[in-house]
Amino acid sequence: MITKERIMEIVENYDLNDLSIATVCSHSSLQIFYGARKEGFRTIGICVKEPPRFYDAFPLAKPDEFIVVDSYKEIPSIIDELITKNAIIIPHGSFVEYMGSTAFAEMPVPTFGNRAVLEWESDRDKERVWLEGAGLEMPKLVNPKDINGPVMVKYHGAKGGRGFFVAKNYEEFQEHIDPNEKFTVQEFIVGTRYYLHFFYSPLREEGYRLSNGILEMLSMDRRVESNADEIFRLGSPRELAEAQIIPTYVVTGNVPLVARESLLPNIFRIGEKVVEQSLALFGGMIGPFCLETVFTDKLEIKVFEISARIVAGTNIYLSGSPYSDLIEPDLSTGKRIAQEIKIASSTGQLDKILS
Repeated sequence: MITKERIMEIVENYDLNDLSIATVCSHSSLQIFYGARKEGFRTIGICVKEPPRFYDAFPLAKPDEFIVVDSYKEIPSIIDELITKNAIIIPHGSFVEYMGSTAFAEMPVPTFGNRAVLEWESDRDKERVWLEGAGLEMPKLVNPKDINGPVMVKYHGAKGGRGFFVAKNYEEFQEHIDPNEKFTVQEFIVGTRYYLHFFYSPLREEGYRLSNGILEMLSMDRRVESNADEIFRLGSPRELAEAQIIPTYVVTGNVPLVARESLLPNIFRIGEKVVEQSLALFGGMIGPFCLETVFTDKLEIKVFEISARIVAGTNIYLSGSPYSDLIEPDLSTGKRIAQEIKIASSTGQLDKILS
């Protein structure tokens, strides 16, 4: 992984009065560009083959310029151009997945957040060490040969829900598993899925204080998954099995949520634990992150995964959420990222938020 020292050498030659915010034209790019524009930044959209036409329909979120590559693997070829434009990269799930986590980690362009988190987030074994070390309750791991009830099988990495499947016995596991992929088998937790959108700032001091900086809870959502969210209209699980219709968990959209207010202390508590553990393990997880959870009927919160960057569920809240509006009206996660860069630039603290 490229060193912070090398990144800061690049930043020293930047014109801080003319910074640009750049990201790949996918995932959460509309709100990233929209938020950056609100905070006065120029924006750069990195796209494959040609600029997507749908940006013409959303002029407030259309990047100021596009840089076109033939494939995501060719993004390293535009490094010099990005540096010339004083660009700061905003990572999102599609950016890292399509480019590849190794290539992304080595990319010599200043990037918002701490790239060291990639190692801990993309490997489900290390992710479990992190989250359980923070004192969070996670679904139990299951040996495939010991499956005697519903389990969730997940491949490693961010794939937008692709590669998840439920197995109820070892035979079903063997039928669907790809032996060439690294996987994790967890108990299936019955409850309501909540995706909690946090933001950790090492710069601000007013708010929900941590050992260093503050924690903000900007919004939450639930994912719409195809075909898992609609499949049971076709019949019972037995009837679906007989018809060889298998639930899939590819994310197709998101819906807004708010939690019972009495749950907020616990929601903040688990967010705090995750950040504090990240500070101890690898120097901290900077900016937006999402805890993917199940709320049980006993009001327990089980955390089954973390996404250590902006997630697509925040796209619901381009003009604020019931929570972020209580911090600042019309505050989106994309705008909050731009604010953090603006604060760091104006106070000489870019080293605290870039890697």
